[in-house]
Amino acid sequence: MAMTKAKDLISSSPVVVFSKTYCPFCTSVKKLLSDLRAAYKAVELDTESDGAEIQAALAQLTGQRTVPNVFIGGKHIGGCDDTMALNKSGKLVPLLTEAGAIAATTASASS
Repeated sequence: MAMTKAKDLISSSPVVVFSKTYCPFCTSVKKLLSDLRAAYKAVELDTESDGAEIQAALAQLTGQRTVPNVFIGGKHIGGCDDTMALNKSGKLVPLLTEAGAIAATTASASS
């Protein structure tokens, strides 16, 4: 059940961040996405009734047990360090644009 829910959540939005409300790394990723004006869905596992089960399903799916667990365009990106590294290398905005999380005009106007 949790695996199905996790996969449904991942496919429901161009960007999904599996997060916990108290996690500073999660906050950093969500702030970066907000700063980039990317549309994303945050799933706060510590407030979901089945959050532990979803986190276990994500660990099976991705090999990553920690949060944040970031998906762009249905693809697993990784955690905070991975997301920040993609941004630093200039690869995050094109991924977000391709996934439809950022309007192409916004991305080109800011570069």
